[in-house]
Amino acid sequence: MKKQLAALLLATTLTAGIGIAVPTSAQAASTAEIVSSVNFREGASTSAKSIRFLKKGETVDLISKVNDYWYKVRDSKGQTGYVSTSSQYIKVNASSSGGSSSGGSSNSSSKAEIISGVNFREGASTSSKSIRLLKKGEIVDLISKVNDYWYKVRDSKGQTGYVSTDSKYIKVSSSGSGSGGSSSGGSSNNNSGGSSNSGSSNTSALVNKIISAGKKYLGTPYEYGSDRSNTKTFDCSDFVRQAFKDGAGITLPSDSRGQGDYVKDIGKTSTDWHNLKPGDLMFFMDYKGTSKSAYPKDKSNQRISHVAIYLGDGKILSTYSKESGGVRIDDFAGKHWEYRFIFGGSALK
Repeated sequence: MKKQLAALLLATTLTAGIGIAVPTSAQAASTAEIVSSVNFREGASTSAKSIRFLKKGETVDLISKVNDYWYKVRDSKGQTGYVSTSSQYIKVNASSSGGSSSGGSSNSSSKAEIISGVNFREGASTSSKSIRLLKKGEIVDLISKVNDYWYKVRDSKGQTGYVSTDSKYIKVSSSGSGSGGSSSGGSSNNNSGGSSNSGSSNTSALVNKIISAGKKYLGTPYEYGSDRSNTKTFDCSDFVRQAFKDGAGITLPSDSRGQGDYVKDIGKTSTDWHNLKPGDLMFFMDYKGTSKSAYPKDKSNQRISHVAIYLGDGKILSTYSKESGGVRIDDFAGKHWEYRFIFGGSALK
């Protein structure tokens, strides 16, 4: 018994020593909470093998942000893997000790200019009481980015409140005193000069807005040739058009083939869906059944008959029939959708 305890103590000590060498210093900055079930993968790709599903409410240690689409994390059992950075799946909590990666330092490195009159609210919600209207030309201190929709700011009188992140209301710019090295959150948007980090971060935020705008219409009835002037019903291209219009202020062509040409003109397309990113548009040929053999291997000359928004993790957001229940989320991989897929790509220039 004593030998077993000694062996266990030695193994624990060695394991702790190994953990301290690299990962724990990286994870110390923050933890994250799973807000919706998501794949925990062996690699930073939707084609990587899924270890298991992380469940809503689980807490993981954040090791690093691999890119705009993937975090490297450690679960409660010590397993290391990768998970989507999408805010619909995970919420990162800054630790009390750190500071290099949290939102708290952003107020010392950036300010924002109000470019159109906007409500200055007591809370991060449109239902929160308005303190007053911030006027065009006012300068505010950016304290933190609460989420994709709200900034916490301080006005010239020292009043703290919340304002929309929408670019039609506010423009964030870095200050001359900036701390430079911060690598995450709101501060990455505020580095000057249009760096690649700034551009990709802005794109990621815009994608989240588009997807969130689309999800507002879940369950909206399907109607072929729906009226583009209202949101009572949608066909597939009308729905995609409305999501981009609401979320990004972009008006896409009104039909799926026109949207396909639009994406091709931008030039960021792929016939391999594994290369796609959340927010990309996916284009499909006619339905020919559930068997893979019913569809041609070469689909380059196939006519587009459906369009959807890719959500990541093998899921799509679209609408396609009255029977399906209207706007909905479907699994893509291994289904007829995958066999019908022609190409996909970004509609953001």
